[in-house]
Amino acid sequence: MKLSDFDYHLPKELIAQRPVKPRDCSRLLVLSRKTGKIIHRHFYDLPDFLRSGDVLVFNNSKVMKARLYGRKETGGKIEVFLLRKIRSEKSGEIWQCLLGGTRKKEGLCVRFGKGFSCEIKSRNAGGTWEAAFNKKGKEFQAAVEQIGHMPLPPYIKRKDLKTDEMSYQTIYADSKKTGSVAAPTAGLHFTPGLLKKLEKKGIKFEYLTLHVGLGTFAPVKAKDVKKHKMHSEWAEVSAKTIKSIVSARKEKRRVIAVGTTSVRTLEAAFASAQEEKFSGLPAGQAGWVDIFIYPGYKFKAIDGMITNFHLPKSTLLMLVSALAGRKDIGLAYRAAVKKNYRFFSYGDAMLIA
Repeated sequence: MKLSDFDYHLPKELIAQRPVKPRDCSRLLVLSRKTGKIIHRHFYDLPDFLRSGDVLVFNNSKVMKARLYGRKETGGKIEVFLLRKIRSEKSGEIWQCLLGGTRKKEGLCVRFGKGFSCEIKSRNAGGTWEAAFNKKGKEFQAAVEQIGHMPLPPYIKRKDLKTDEMSYQTIYADSKKTGSVAAPTAGLHFTPGLLKKLEKKGIKFEYLTLHVGLGTFAPVKAKDVKKHKMHSEWAEVSAKTIKSIVSARKEKRRVIAVGTTSVRTLEAAFASAQEEKFSGLPAGQAGWVDIFIYPGYKFKAIDGMITNFHLPKSTLLMLVSALAGRKDIGLAYRAAVKKNYRFFSYGDAMLIA
């Protein structure tokens, strides 16, 4: 399976630079897994395509202000992009990071202001770095919240705005579950009003947590897709959520994951597919998820998903192709381009069911 199999042409003007307001006024492409039929609607029409008893599974991870701008001892600017915490030490916290700018090296001291700083300790394989920060726990979180910027992806060609602090966050993000360095964007389309309509129709809601990291957005470099190695991301699923999904599957009710992160977490949890016996993520526990889903994969936990339109040659495009088939996804994407759908994080949505 070649990387080029997941390429497609996308006019630059279709890459969304700002969100639609209200959120649920984004467009919705509905793709049937069984027939390949495509329907064009809006996201506020979602209740029309769900059934009473369906289970929607949301990722409630909250996006942190992961992009930090500092200065080197020479006065030059440098960007430190937080990926994940590695460990705590007496003097602070060690984080895996990406570095932007020139003359990056081990031993570099970066100052962010207000007494907050870090030292670049080492370079890892794959281009990431380890940085030792001089604060930890609540002090570290407070410093990041004060000086950090929302981690908008690089294809959004503008500076982050104050409004992005709300727009680039799902309405159900849990402040106790802060840790994502990119938004679980399929959830950005939901509004309180839409959730009420879904609940009234008898749709069940469940939540899990996956802190979006490098595993979700790292580019695929291997020409042979199967040789790509996913980076691990922290995830947790409650026993309640697992029990709800087991019941739904036994009763032939559909499980619809909201976003690729929810899909991967559930599929990791249900890796053994033996009812309540799980490998990967034990029921009601947490762990690191590095499951890579591409065409040929047999889904064990979900029946459908809500997702955005993804970058060419990305693991996310491979995942949706595994669910709906490469041919039908190709046709759906070409239809979306023809009808000027908005693509990527702030773009429009797709329901595959």
